[in-house]
Amino acid sequence: MALVRATGLGLAVYFLPFLMSPAFAAATGMPSLVYDIGISIFIASILAILFVRIKIPSIAAFLVCGILIGPIGVKLITQPDNIDTISELGFILLLFMIGMEIDLRRMLRSGKMIIASGLLQYPLTVLFGILVGKGLAFMGLSTIGSNYDALYFGLFLAGSSTLLVIKLFQEKYELDTEPGRIALGLLVFQDFWAIIVIILQPSFAAPEMMPVLYTMLGISLLAVVSYSLAKSLVPLVFRWLSKEPQMMLVGALGWCFAIVFIGRGFEYVGDFVFGEGKHMSVATGMSALIAGLTVATLPYSREIVAKVGIVRDFFITLFFVGLGMSVPPIDGIGVILIALALAFFALLSRQLIFFPLLYFTGGDQRHAEVASIRLAQISEFGLVISYLGTQYGHISDEFASAIIFAFIITALLTPTLYKYAYDIHRWMAPYLQAIGFREPDAGALDTEKDYDLVLLGFHRVASSLLHDIAKHKPELLPRILVIDFNVQLHPAIRKLGAAVRYGDLSNDEILLHAGVGRAKVVVATIPDDILRGTSNKELVEVVRRINKDAVVIANAEELASAQEVYACGADYVYMGRLNTARALEDIITRTMEGALEDFRRDEEELYGRHHERTEILR
Repeated sequence: MALVRATGLGLAVYFLPFLMSPAFAAATGMPSLVYDIGISIFIASILAILFVRIKIPSIAAFLVCGILIGPIGVKLITQPDNIDTISELGFILLLFMIGMEIDLRRMLRSGKMIIASGLLQYPLTVLFGILVGKGLAFMGLSTIGSNYDALYFGLFLAGSSTLLVIKLFQEKYELDTEPGRIALGLLVFQDFWAIIVIILQPSFAAPEMMPVLYTMLGISLLAVVSYSLAKSLVPLVFRWLSKEPQMMLVGALGWCFAIVFIGRGFEYVGDFVFGEGKHMSVATGMSALIAGLTVATLPYSREIVAKVGIVRDFFITLFFVGLGMSVPPIDGIGVILIALALAFFALLSRQLIFFPLLYFTGGDQRHAEVASIRLAQISEFGLVISYLGTQYGHISDEFASAIIFAFIITALLTPTLYKYAYDIHRWMAPYLQAIGFREPDAGALDTEKDYDLVLLGFHRVASSLLHDIAKHKPELLPRILVIDFNVQLHPAIRKLGAAVRYGDLSNDEILLHAGVGRAKVVVATIPDDILRGTSNKELVEVVRRINKDAVVIANAEELASAQEVYACGADYVYMGRLNTARALEDIITRTMEGALEDFRRDEEELYGRHHERTEILR
């Protein structure tokens, strides 16, 4: 087998120069566009495998691929015009998929902290970037100094990468944590602000009211047309296509380009209604975004997103490879200096803008800081804005290249910043405390009062537990104490009737002063994957030192770790996977006996319907 692999690798290396040669494409009669797309995907796949292997984001691999095979690299692209074709195709379909994944309803349901921060963060960061850009221009830094450079400098700092951040939160199963919810909320608002920028971008050169109004009118009309079709004709078409699942992808892409063509056709509508020169046509990217937003409202949206998601990476690859190919030859050190400046001030803006906003709008110090650190990269939407900025002639090719390099730098830093965000906060916490960013008050507790039950941490399991106790044992609620970091949930917990205290579970002193030493039962409900600075094993050890007589219940995620938690002094170790399996076994047994309806009725009478439960964490 090793010999086969070695032989295969040798043949690949031998034939690679021929496969990558434009002469090879001509000899096979392969169209140049097909050849160029093939080379892009081929080289991008190799680099992506290498980059992922060494834990570097794949988007950086696509950009490096474009640089490598483009004009400043080994010049594998046979036709320069194919670069624009590849980029435009990827751009349209990328925005279509972004539109399908923007959940406006989620944005509107966000808490006050996220709404306030989301509305203010983007414009404040843009303003910060403009001031920095002006300062760099005043210092004589090359390539910054044109009419739009400072503005674009701010626009690039204002957004974070949805693709990178959400991917990391999902991989670590932390999207449902407080930093995850904060990051997701801010990213949704950033995408919304980026859409506004893309709408206004064509009028940057001539910021007059009437052209902007004509552009807004065209976008509004296209949104109305798209939404009307999405509610009337399109559901019928997709109902037909649903019988042939493989056609859902074709239908979705057909819908995307139909709206793109309608948006372009508004140019003639504007000329007919208002006279020539009244530009009402909608840019292809914005049309694709509208197509995605409106199709996401369909009953079949989940199926459509799933089908389009299959080819999502293909279009993302084309767009970012095309961006990399557009990088011109680097003359001098100016481009590198701008890239480093963008990366540095992107990191700095998260501390000067993101963190204070999240803190003063109601976030606690730790979660606000962790979320800000994990959002410290330049957005892929910034690359889209850069791509359009070069097309409109707003920024130079050199500045656009600096943006690409800055994105790569921050993308490379993102996994490390994500991994060590809590450690960075732990190091910074004393300094933040010293300059006024204090941790929340622990909460007024009756130090003489003994609590029968102490819940260490508050997440999904604790939320469901409190709901059931409130329904079946309400007299127990005043005897329950919750110790948790998330101050956003504290009012709701107190309203339910339980006591709550802000505290770090990894701090022995906080557990001691909170009254754990006098509790009858101590329960740790949060799994190790979500706990930071401690584990269930360590929590049990601490509780046992503080309180030798309490009944300690903890959890474990792996079978082998259950015995370790028992060895540390736990009286009972529950495992969510086993409890779920036993419940499912009971359900399956009832189903086989034909008694599932009776079982469901009894469960709903006892615990209520799932969607009707008024839990703190829904």
